[in-house]
This record gives sequence, C-alpha cells and structure tokens, in this order.
Amino acid sequence: MPNTPQAMALTPMATQPLAPTTEAAVVSMAPPATVMDEQIEKSIGRMSIETTEHTGEMTATRELFLKLTEQVSKIFVGQDELVLGTLVSLFSSGHVLIESVPGLGKTLFVRVLGHALGCDFGRIQFTADLMPSDVTGAPVFNMKTQEFKFHPGPVFTQLLLADEINRAPAKTHAALLEIMQEHRVTVDGTSYPIAPPFVVIATQNPVEQEGTYNLPEAQLDRFMMKLIVNYPSASQEASILKMHSRQESISERLQTEIETVTTPEEINAAIKQNGEVIIDDALVDYINRIVRITRNWPQIYMGASPRAGLALMQGARTLAAFQGRDYAIPDDVVQITLPVLRHRVILTAEAEVEGQEVDQILADMIRTVEVPRI
Repeated sequence: MPNTPQAMALTPMATQPLAPTTEAAVVSMAPPATVMDEQIEKSIGRMSIETTEHTGEMTATRELFLKLTEQVSKIFVGQDELVLGTLVSLFSSGHVLIESVPGLGKTLFVRVLGHALGCDFGRIQFTADLMPSDVTGAPVFNMKTQEFKFHPGPVFTQLLLADEINRAPAKTHAALLEIMQEHRVTVDGTSYPIAPPFVVIATQNPVEQEGTYNLPEAQLDRFMMKLIVNYPSASQEASILKMHSRQESISERLQTEIETVTTPEEINAAIKQNGEVIIDDALVDYINRIVRITRNWPQIYMGASPRAGLALMQGARTLAAFQGRDYAIPDDVVQITLPVLRHRVILTAEAEVEGQEVDQILADMIRTVEVPRI
C-alpha cells in the first residue's frame, strides 16, 4: 500500500462528488455547519490510517496491520480501499463483497493476503451450472467399507475467494448462507464446523454485464462490507507494468518476496482483543440513529437491518484498534458507513430512474445525523 507522509488515504469508491451537482441529485438535508463536525464531514466515504508513530493500548494490533499492508504492497499495487476494507472485515470476523470488472487483481490480492496471513487459501469459480454440493462437499459411498463418507468441499478453508459469485443460481447462493453466518456446513442432518478465522471474499461483476444476476438480500446482508474497485490511476498502472515485467511467476514471487507475518492463532487473538475496544453509549446511539434513518429516507425503499448496526459497531472497533486506540470515536463509524450500508439498502424506483447514486444518497443522509461529542 502506498504511503503518504501523514496517512494512507482511501478515496471514495464512487466517482460522484459528495455534494449534489445535477438536478437529479438528492437535495442535501444537512443541518447547519455547527452540528456537523468538520473532520466528520471529511471522513464520509473516506477511510484512512495514520502512519505516524503511535503508542497506545492496541499497539500490537496496529503493528500487525502495518506489517500486513507492507507485505501486500510488495506485489499488489494501489487499491488501498480494497486492502483496508478487507482487513477491517477480516479482523471483525466479517465477509467482503467486491464489485469490479475483470482484470483488476482481485484474485492476486487474495493470494498475496493469504500468504502474508499464513492462512489456507481456497477458490470457487461460480458458474451457472455450479451445484450446492460443489461448494459444501457431499457424502461419497466407499465400496470397501460399504459406508458413506463426507468429502469436504472447497469452503473448508480460512480465506475463501468466491469468484464471480453473481453468475451462479439462487440455490447455490443458498448453500453459502449458513456457512457465512454460522461457520458450519450441514449435510444430511450432520453439521461440520469450519475453524476460525474464516472469511469469504466474494467478487461480482456489475449487474449490467451479460450472464449476471442480483444476489438475494439475505445473502447481501451477510457481507460486512461491499467494496467497489475502480481502474488504477495512470501512475499506479505504470507501476504495475514495471513490477510484473520480470519473467517470474506470481507463485515464485509469493515464495521469495512475501513474508508470513502472523498465524491463524494470532489473528483469532487479535479479533478477540478488537472486540474489547470501548464503545461509548453515545456512540452506540449514533450508530442506531444512522441505521434507523435509512428506513425512513425518501429515496430509500428498504433500509438497513439491525445486522448493519452490529457491523458498524464492530468495524469501528477494528478501525480504532488499527489506529492504536482502545476506544472508538464517531470518525471511526463515519469512515466505514458507506461500505457497510451501500449493499444493504434498496433505492426507490424513482431514485433508480433518475440515476441517483446510492453513495450520494447515503452521504447526504449521514450529514443529517447529529454527531455526539465524545
């Protein structure tokens, strides 16, 4: 991940500006400037981690985060939001949905991250004829013992890449619901647990593309964040070309350049420690008000569920820990609000017809929620 002198800044995923610029845009209902803290305003749709020296209760977690980003940046160039959003979700026991066109390095990123984490890596290529048993595994009859024996599917791993998930039928998606929520697989009445850490990193193509389908709301709600990956900048793309100009395979570079800086056991310990980050009652109320206002917003047909509030709370804890703090602040919540909410709300038909962007609507909505002074 590229560093700046003060911060690793993640630019908003949507290319639309936060202030309305067209007649079709939502008219901002923001309260007077005295209510909206300037720092909070800057944090809408923008996550960042300070790289300056820091001491605090969560220093170990912060150092682990910096080590991981350093390793990933050796091979994977740019896409800072993807890196930080995925790590926040991973260390919050959450799953990630990535939307982008093919060829932007999603698979490479997961492979590099898995090597740096010391985790097992699995991949499922979703297609229209993929069956649920291809995902979960199935009992296989053993002719020698005359018994059925369960053969685990590719979901029995720690870092699972569900590639092009929106090309598979609904019955295959249903097979992932229990796995993502309960971390277990049930086949013929028998449950098989999946050991932590376990994170699903699913990729999907924009729904306009041929052969793609919308994911069901129940499955979308199980993803902690939806990250949108855009094309790299000109300088980043030039760096990619230079970096991969050598006649050396990615597998060879993973072995020679990427160090394993942690273990699954250390990840589980960090997840547990992140859960102890303090959330003030006023901040809990702030999260609650953000989630509830989505259910009454004019441009939103269906608002976010209580699971969204839990995701905001745990994500804020993890982001605070990455900063070295053992307490969360409103800025931590605001920075992750768009990735947490954008896939959990459904716009009205009028908003869809007018071409309004969900990120723009959510940004305007966040501005109306009074920020607690903590």
